[in-house]
Amino acid sequence: MSNTVGQVINCRAAVAWEAGKPLVMEEVEVAPPQAGEVRLKILFTSLCHTDVYFWEAKGQTPLFPRIFGHEAGGIVESVGEGVTHLKPGDHALPVFTGECGECPHCKSEESNMCDLLRINTDRGVMLNDNKSRFSIKGQPVHHFVGTSTFSEYTVVHAGCVAKINPDAPLDKVCILSCGICTGLGATINVAKPKPGSSVAIFGLGAVGLAAAEGARISGASRIIGVDLVSSRFELAKKFGVNEFVNPKEHDKPVQQVIAEMTNGGVDRAIECTGSIQAMISAFECVHDGWGLAVLVGVPSKDDAFKTHPMNFLNERTLKGTFYGNYKPRTDLPNVVEKYMKGELELENFITHRIPFSEINKAFDYMLKGESIRCIINMEE
Repeated sequence: MSNTVGQVINCRAAVAWEAGKPLVMEEVEVAPPQAGEVRLKILFTSLCHTDVYFWEAKGQTPLFPRIFGHEAGGIVESVGEGVTHLKPGDHALPVFTGECGECPHCKSEESNMCDLLRINTDRGVMLNDNKSRFSIKGQPVHHFVGTSTFSEYTVVHAGCVAKINPDAPLDKVCILSCGICTGLGATINVAKPKPGSSVAIFGLGAVGLAAAEGARISGASRIIGVDLVSSRFELAKKFGVNEFVNPKEHDKPVQQVIAEMTNGGVDRAIECTGSIQAMISAFECVHDGWGLAVLVGVPSKDDAFKTHPMNFLNERTLKGTFYGNYKPRTDLPNVVEKYMKGELELENFITHRIPFSEINKAFDYMLKGESIRCIINMEE
């Protein structure tokens, strides 16, 4: 790759020109990294529901043309001035949030919400100069959450790139860049269930299954999956879910159903849907005195959480989390090592594999509810 350092690279990228329209494979120019930036050669990427959400642009600021993608694995091609923790040839995962290492959040052991590099879905340019590193025949193309991995090469702020074990298979660990770590960390880092405890997981999509995996790793004995689609239970068993509740099959609130199942409520609940009703149910289904609920899903902007104050006074705890409370540069390499040691399941999350040229199939799979994670091989 050394012959490309400092030069514009021409490569393929899947560009979204309009909301909800199929991506178009284009030749794009990718500028060299500036100070504090890294240019990555993306080898594998995956489609997350967040990409679909902003591609549809329903209730979000439409920003087109744009290169989506934020779960990926690749190799560092070149680094900009001042970048010291990465060098060409390093294997790395780009992440939609970052770790500058200098702000109060980065210096705190309790937070991962970097002041400088926290996710900004409306920004389509780089922080350094408020310009895009992508263009097509001179026309700028917008970035997405600072990663834009639906391109064979991309430029990312160095604080949003985690260096990982070069022996780790990028076609598997790439899914740790977003949803899997979000659910896994919500359980392991925030809920912290004790061995033998009970955990309810609301929503059995990718994030919810990762939360269940975290409960399994933590040694929870009862892992109750809550979902409106009963067919999801069979797959969820692979991640440790051993009981299932479909709220539609009961004539009473699901929190009441769970409380009756568990003699007063579960020890921990993780909400992974974004539904405000699911959030309320998750909080109200935990046991008084010690129960803790963690909110992971992102609600609609006009939603409001409503519960009786006595639920707090009866010593239930409600917490939220962002990216599972993982600091990308510090913690992500350790999560990769958990997988390498056989302590973390990843293969069961991967339901499809396709070549880059067929990327629109990944959108079809997700829209039809057929995909948890679809791995896209950028070199095919």
